[in-house]
Amino acid sequence: MLDTRELGRRPGSQRTVSFTAPAPEDLGIEVLRVPEGSPVEFDVRLEAVMEGVLVTGTAKAALSGECARCLEEIHDETVADFQELFVYEERGAASDEAGDEGDEAGRLDGDLLDLEPLLRDSVVLTLPFRPLCREDCPGLCAECGARLADEPDHEHEAATDPRWAALSGLVDEPTAGPPARQRSE
Repeated sequence: MLDTRELGRRPGSQRTVSFTAPAPEDLGIEVLRVPEGSPVEFDVRLEAVMEGVLVTGTAKAALSGECARCLEEIHDETVADFQELFVYEERGAASDEAGDEGDEAGRLDGDLLDLEPLLRDSVVLTLPFRPLCREDCPGLCAECGARLADEPDHEHEAATDPRWAALSGLVDEPTAGPPARQRSE
């Protein structure tokens, strides 16, 4: 929660705030996330406008997860930009009475605003759908699961179809050429 009391309700007034807060749980996607409790650095500008407080800023956080191709651990960081209008309580109540259900603005709780939903939305949107340990990650061997980046010359013998296995013995036997034909006179 961020206190906007010092900002006042005078449109045009603004304040810049930098702070660090612990990351909430489940911030991220299945294979890449911000570890719970790790520090998230915020640089936020609060601007008073007629309807409420416009919040603009960035959040910087460490990421951990695994590569979608080879399952190698990934440690990276993300910087998420965000901007949202938080409306004053009385304005939010007036829009509810008017039937403005589609209004996506956040609401101030007195003089406090909650950045967690805004943080979740902005961080998740910056994450790659399929994170990779490196751009050209070759992944895992489909047959044995070996990590191909560690073994670039990794290969397997060609599998023999069991229906043709009996014929493989014929290939190994030496042949003297085509059978001789006898002439019939």
